Amino acid sequence: MFTIGDFARHGRVSVRMLRHYDATGLLRPAHVDAASSYRYYTAGQLARLNRIIALKDLGFTLQQVQDIVDEKVSAEELRGMLRLRRAELETAVAAAGARLVKVEARLRAIESEGHMPTNDVVIKSIPAVRVAELTATAASYEPEDIGPVIGPLYDELFRCLGSAGITPTGPGVAYYEDAPEGGGRITVHAAVQVSAPLQEDGTFRILDLPSLDQAATIVHRGSMDTVLPTAQTLARWIDANGYRSNGYPREVNLECPENRDDWVTELQAPVTLA
Repeated sequence: MFTIGDFARHGRVSVRMLRHYDATGLLRPAHVDAASSYRYYTAGQLARLNRIIALKDLGFTLQQVQDIVDEKVSAEELRGMLRLRRAELETAVAAAGARLVKVEARLRAIESEGHMPTNDVVIKSIPAVRVAELTATAASYEPEDIGPVIGPLYDELFRCLGSAGITPTGPGVAYYEDAPEGGGRITVHAAVQVSAPLQEDGTFRILDLPSLDQAATIVHRGSMDTVLPTAQTLARWIDANGYRSNGYPREVNLECPENRDDWVTELQAPVTLA
């Protein structure tokens, strides 16, 4: 048998944790000396300890852990619990990844401060273009709110166009405006160039997107999750060169391969001279 200290070392846990498991009935010592009250454990109890730690690390409560290791939960119930926990962990990992992308974008924006390449920005006029579009509302203009809205919109738009027998004739054009209800909410327009009659009714609209007399443009290479440094470079150029922004930039998808890191997108910010 092992003393509680030796068992803790072999199990790579703390003595305090073993005492807590004893108090809750989760892992009782194999023997308690009546005279000294010293706890003793056997090597065979390491198996139960390992299961307890693994289940706790998966996020189960101590009561759930006890029910599982005491076999009060059926195999099917356990599989269901594990599937649910796996889904929760996958969601948490995805959310953490999205937060990391956001932090990295802010870091690159900070690192680019004071390094404004003037030759990256071009002032040009943008002609009117006919597009098919679907719209929805996002909670804000932040990438983590825009992304989950615009992606499904484009998926649905291309599905609708395929059903209608309409083939896109040019790149996608995403554009934005303040939502009528206010509160920082944004109306998201997921559009793509088409050659088809105007259409106001139906699942999607076909309309002529107005021309822009002057737009400050810059090309962003990479996922739109990382667009912040490029967008802020454009904003600094606009301010430094005597222009004033006149609405949200359009996003023209010049290249959209399967790997989002290889995307090429032109930002077109409508501007006027200040």
